[in-house]
Amino acid sequence: MKKYFIAAIAFVGLSLSTFAQGLQRDLQFWRPYDQRGINIFETGKADTIEYEGMKVRIGGHFTQQWQNLSHSNTANEVLNANNVNLNKLADIGAGTNLATANLNIDVALADGLRLNLIAYLSSRHHPETWVKGGYLQVDKLSFLNVGNTDWFDKYLTLRVGHMQINYGDAQFRRTDNGNAMYNPFIGNYIMDAFTTEVGGELFFQSNGILAMAAVTGGEIQGGVTNPAARKPSFIGKLGYDKQLSDDLRVRLTGSVYTTSGSARNTLWGGDRAGSRYYLVMENTLASTSANFTSGRINPGQTNNITALVVNPFIKFHGLELFGNFEQSKGRAANETVDRTWKQTGLDLVYRFGRNEKYYVAGRYNEVNGKLAGSGLDVSLDRIQIGGGWFVTKNVLAKLEYVQQNYSNFAATDIRNGGKFNGLMIEGVIGF
Repeated sequence: MKKYFIAAIAFVGLSLSTFAQGLQRDLQFWRPYDQRGINIFETGKADTIEYEGMKVRIGGHFTQQWQNLSHSNTANEVLNANNVNLNKLADIGAGTNLATANLNIDVALADGLRLNLIAYLSSRHHPETWVKGGYLQVDKLSFLNVGNTDWFDKYLTLRVGHMQINYGDAQFRRTDNGNAMYNPFIGNYIMDAFTTEVGGELFFQSNGILAMAAVTGGEIQGGVTNPAARKPSFIGKLGYDKQLSDDLRVRLTGSVYTTSGSARNTLWGGDRAGSRYYLVMENTLASTSANFTSGRINPGQTNNITALVVNPFIKFHGLELFGNFEQSKGRAANETVDRTWKQTGLDLVYRFGRNEKYYVAGRYNEVNGKLAGSGLDVSLDRIQIGGGWFVTKNVLAKLEYVQQNYSNFAATDIRNGGKFNGLMIEGVIGF
């Protein structure tokens, strides 16, 4: 009896050891969740990892900030029924924000076939655990046993699911709740293009040439109600991405997102995790969960929308330049005339030290457009200056100074004469 017990313990121990090794192994056509994932956009077609049977990889991201921001405005007093001034800014000081966390699950189902699922374990907007989205990625068709599939395996990638849409390149550098590993800054852009939709995309890449076409349901949630208001969304991308030498990489892409109708499109409001600048420019009745987009602006184009963005990226030695030149035209369901918003973003990053473990960075971000309702032409501008230290490839510490200004808002708008500025510190773990 004793020998069977010992054998059982040995078997369980070996199984757990094998499983644990599988948890942290790299997978085919996959973006690492640590420092190695920086400056990876779409996953490439280099087949460098051998498929050795189905594997489940469990990873995570954990992020915590310390915030010391101040804000001010010049808005007129606006009282509610309880004589509370709705334009009085909340009293915010120094302190720690809510820790955010992601659970990353990737499964190698077959040679060239991978499943991805990400859940938000803790986020600013939702106190409960909830699924961001998931997709099935196909890079090889050999598992179908249909003969020669080199035409697909060498050039094409197919994704289907409820997934983050492939519009623009800023989405590959932004903070995604607990995942702040790829973002050299602490905050995302003022107009944050990000959403998840149900659909499929086909991506082509060959010798630096990139092309992508996608169709989605146009909504962040599926459903069959209100069919007259819903139209499909179409997404396209063309570009070039090439390592021209050991020291120089050049990438340039142009993307378009368009839909002729939607019950509620969320291209500019799809990030349900929330912004990093807690309660800036919010009034005394605000809460961190209900007012989770502090510091951003949503152009309110929720019904009909066409957005275009051009993203240049150059990396020479440790110096990186990333640009985001964007225009979004559309309207809400209760509007009859389209409104246009424009955004400019310029990131300059210099990475240095062994394995580029240190960096300094600066960003300029400007947004302008016409507000719904008032029709006022308003603008916002922000500078972010900071740096980071990769303590290990899985641990990142960031420091940032941020300043943002609001211009031309109505005297009765809380953002009239608004500005915020101060310091942020952020710690990130990714694996």
